[in-house]
Amino acid sequence: MPFLVCIVPVSPVRAEASHKSEQTSQLLFGEVCELLESTKDFLRIRVVYDNYTGWCQLTQLAELDEAEQQTQTTLLAADWINNISINNQSMQIPFGSSLALLKDGKATFGKYEVSYRGNSIDTTDNSSIEASIKKFAFNFLNTPYLWGGRSVFGVDCSGFCQLVFKCVAVHLLRDAYQQAAQGEAVGFLEEVKCGDLAFFDNEAGKITHVGILLDSNTMIHSSGKVRIDTIDNLGIINNDLGKRTHNLRVIKRVIK
Repeated sequence: MPFLVCIVPVSPVRAEASHKSEQTSQLLFGEVCELLESTKDFLRIRVVYDNYTGWCQLTQLAELDEAEQQTQTTLLAADWINNISINNQSMQIPFGSSLALLKDGKATFGKYEVSYRGNSIDTTDNSSIEASIKKFAFNFLNTPYLWGGRSVFGVDCSGFCQLVFKCVAVHLLRDAYQQAAQGEAVGFLEEVKCGDLAFFDNEAGKITHVGILLDSNTMIHSSGKVRIDTIDNLGIINNDLGKRTHNLRVIKRVIK
């Protein structure tokens, strides 16, 4: 199957091949996917990073040849928005966009010539995981909640956690219930470390929410917007509303 790369700042990944269909996730610029099938205007893809599948608009992706796929770095765009040149036209890409296919700041994606001279994150260069997680997570503060979102322009709870941990080379799956199956359980809030993940369920017992613990009393998560709230043994207390909003199910440690 051919491989494709996202050539727009953010490409919606939809449940069906229609603009009216639900957005279930997003591709950021430079992220790679595998082509599964196609229609006139949409491509069904599998995201290489997390195996997520869905439909993207054909014009938002470019096909990669074998040589382009072999150039891989660990770099991500570092600033909240980042200027990149594509076919000599300026484009703004969000924090966390992938620069993995760029060599010395340049790449060719089919008919698209790409050049980048901005700041970058080397995901393997983190002397302090705790400080890095806080830094990258706080970059999202007040970003609005968006179902299926994975960028600083709009993000859902699991997309927020996935992208923050991608910045420190910790691989998380896409959805909260999938992430809840990763890592090792932490028995008590008093034992948590910064970077542990807290998961929350609904009345049916299904995992529906996830956030990043900063310490045993506070967490950062995407709920309405990316925010910092209080957590106790029962769940989240929204600091603005002064009431409980989520019921704690399990705490997992994914950082080795």
